[in-house]
Amino acid sequence: MKQRHCSQRGRGPRGGVNMDLRHHPPPGDVIMPSPTLALLHPGAMGAAIGACLVSTGHRVLWCSAGRSAATAARARQAGLEDAGSLADALRAADIAISVCPPDNALDLAREVARHRYGGVFVDANAVSPATLRQIEEAVRAGGARFVDGGIIGQPPRAAGSTRLYLAGDGASDIAALFEGSALEAIALDSPAGSASALKICYAAWSKGATALLAGIRALARHEGVEPALLAEWQRSSPQTPARSEEVAQKAEKAWRWVGEMEEIASTFHASGLPSGFHLAAADIFRRLDVYKDAPRPPAMDEALDRLRR
Repeated sequence: MKQRHCSQRGRGPRGGVNMDLRHHPPPGDVIMPSPTLALLHPGAMGAAIGACLVSTGHRVLWCSAGRSAATAARARQAGLEDAGSLADALRAADIAISVCPPDNALDLAREVARHRYGGVFVDANAVSPATLRQIEEAVRAGGARFVDGGIIGQPPRAAGSTRLYLAGDGASDIAALFEGSALEAIALDSPAGSASALKICYAAWSKGATALLAGIRALARHEGVEPALLAEWQRSSPQTPARSEEVAQKAEKAWRWVGEMEEIASTFHASGLPSGFHLAAADIFRRLDVYKDAPRPPAMDEALDRLRR
């Protein structure tokens, strides 16, 4: 599997982007000197990705209809332009990028398809390859072209922190949009589905391990051996005590990870592998969903107590 890191491939004259239109080939080359993008939707990750595109000179739209005041504040801070409705955003956008909770990704794709969107649809959500195929089928049926994406890392604020992997026809063209921004976009030389599969494999460990360590800490506390376990970890695996604290530090995101763990579990099952661990991880995170949008993370003691019920 080859990778291309934001190469100049796909660049047209004057720095424009030559989008891959093989599925709907027009006569001659089509150059988008400055494509307009729609960001669906500006949560913490989506707003940061939108800000990266704005920082490189692109016009980025969002749609305020039905969104919260917190979402509107993030969009303003990121420099996004409010198009009002989804229909208006799609009408103006050459490229639509979907960044939303994984359990909403397919519904959003179907909504975009109902608008007969004919641009390029980039799904950058943590979904299984099977779900991704449904998303691709939906948006292609509506008239759009499709690029698969998978985000690894935190919302990008500084270069080197976050990668956006892209796969499928036109992946290099989308990667080129992020050149010079805080987000490193990497085009995989592989078909759509590869970027999502990579994200699933990565999160199976990174977030799955957070759930596993949280469950172990809660069990050790229940059995009265938590101090002894922490002392042993400090001796034999010094990085583990701090790593086991992540469940409290990131509790406000736990609600979002439930669907992601379920997507991982379905991927394991479809591959003939046991899916039970990540279903249990989903349950761990579900028990912390009370901290959604909390102004501050809970104490570790409080988070661990939430896990036992």
